[in-house]
Amino acid sequence: MLKQKLHGSLRRPHAKARSSGAPLSRGVLEDLAGYHLRRAQIAVFQDFLAGMGALALTPGQFGVLALIQANPGLSQSTLGRAMGVDRSTVVSVIDRLEGRGLVLRAPHTTDGRSYALRLSAQGMRRFAEALKRVYRHERRVAHRLNAAEREKLLELLRRVG
Repeated sequence: MLKQKLHGSLRRPHAKARSSGAPLSRGVLEDLAGYHLRRAQIAVFQDFLAGMGALALTPGQFGVLALIQANPGLSQSTLGRAMGVDRSTVVSVIDRLEGRGLVLRAPHTTDGRSYALRLSAQGMRRFAEALKRVYRHERRVAHRLNAAEREKLLELLRRVG
């Protein structure tokens, strides 16, 4: 059906000019999971940033802090694999968080070529405050879903991811 809609929309030789007040047709986009995931991601990202306020943490930075908090001493390469990002991205994020006094790097006890990461005392406090805000953010994001729908959404997103 999606293929038929796509081919049908490509066969129209000339679209009528639309008035600026008319609702915009999303055409084939309405049937694309990726389109809706991206729109949802943008809305979630914007709400997250607004909810962080003066803490000034991005979703990615919060994810890094959460992984380090849950796994003190983890290496940058393990962190990168867990987050699905390359080494240079991890180094850049850790540099920023270290510069803000939130993360500490120390030589790894078993691998002299890598660093062991942990949250500083300030990082622990910032993470605790951010976590409270993240839980409020999660409630706002899912406010139109009941508990079963929220769980189903998480299940489906885990399968897609």
